[in-house]
Amino acid sequence: MDVVVIADLQSGPVELPKVGDVINELPPSVFAVGEIIKGQDVVKIGEVIKTHYFGATSEDVVYLIMGADPKQIMWSGPLPLNERAHQYVKDVAKIPEGPERLEFFQKHLEDEDEMIARDAYDEFAKTPYEGVVALRDKMDHEQLLTWIQNPETPASRRRLYFTMLGVCGSAEDIPLLEGLLTTENREARLGLDAMIACYLGLAGEDGLPLIDREFLANAEAEYSDTYSAIMAIRFHGNETDVIGRERLVQSLQLVLKRPQLADLVIPDLARWEDWSVIEELATLFKVANKDANWVRVPIINYMRACPEPAAAEAIKRLEEVDPEAVKRANIFFPFAQFAGGSRNGEDGEETSDEATEKTGAGQDATAQEFAQPVPPPDDPVDNG
Repeated sequence: MDVVVIADLQSGPVELPKVGDVINELPPSVFAVGEIIKGQDVVKIGEVIKTHYFGATSEDVVYLIMGADPKQIMWSGPLPLNERAHQYVKDVAKIPEGPERLEFFQKHLEDEDEMIARDAYDEFAKTPYEGVVALRDKMDHEQLLTWIQNPETPASRRRLYFTMLGVCGSAEDIPLLEGLLTTENREARLGLDAMIACYLGLAGEDGLPLIDREFLANAEAEYSDTYSAIMAIRFHGNETDVIGRERLVQSLQLVLKRPQLADLVIPDLARWEDWSVIEELATLFKVANKDANWVRVPIINYMRACPEPAAAEAIKRLEEVDPEAVKRANIFFPFAQFAGGSRNGEDGEETSDEATEKTGAGQDATAQEFAQPVPPPDDPVDNG
């Protein structure tokens, strides 16, 4: 925003029109600038701002109003601030960039004022993972454990707290995490993707057998749980060096035994240049039935990305089995990107790689990656 001010309500707000009323234009509310947080060269103290506001009014609040385009300011809807929130906004404006910035917001993550708590959470959510790691020595380990175990903590914030615990935790936290990972209480497993990433961050390679058994090799595991495990492994493969990619790849390969989910991991195997499954994927291509034939396009893309001569030979054999799948791969992914195919064939619906991009996986990781990932359709959690 170009302009940020604290203002007092002078007149308004107007009542919302009733259903059926015909109104050409609603009159704006009138505010007077009392304090300038940003844009001192654009507005002046006492200046009048006209913008629509339909909330409740109170003598105990002031209003945060923001505007864009200094030449012809477009004002946002006013946000009422009580005394604490008013002070919070002024404090935020003074915080420099760097680890101390997150240290300030950490104190407000579960603030009693929901506006403040949400703003503090958003600051973490947009921070690159290395920025969160830089806060390690300032994290309150015991407080994180309390928040994680509080059933009232929203799933989105719980993901963030697991991410933070993965940074500042120790081996002593592993039994707690193992209990949460294996419980049948679905509520206790909210934020499973970040929980698994936290567990692997603390347990290292020794933690993978549990994840393999419960979520990847287990044909009875729910789609959302397997998806969460894949997200966690993808995070470690892209953003940390706690576990070598060679071992992470072994875990992802287990999903190839579950044809209906195999397209979720094939792009990762290609990105991480695991060319050891050429024949396994060729077989999977051949036996894929109508309930799992979407796996064929990502298999072709894997073969196209693979530099091994065996992959080029495999494409020739597979084209005889399903020439349309090879054609779709060439049309939708002409540059052999590491992308999965559409589960709905040629209708252009979301590919597994597009879903990956929405979660932030494969991109620069942020706390947001585990704060609000795009859930599978049957994920029952509240994503805040």
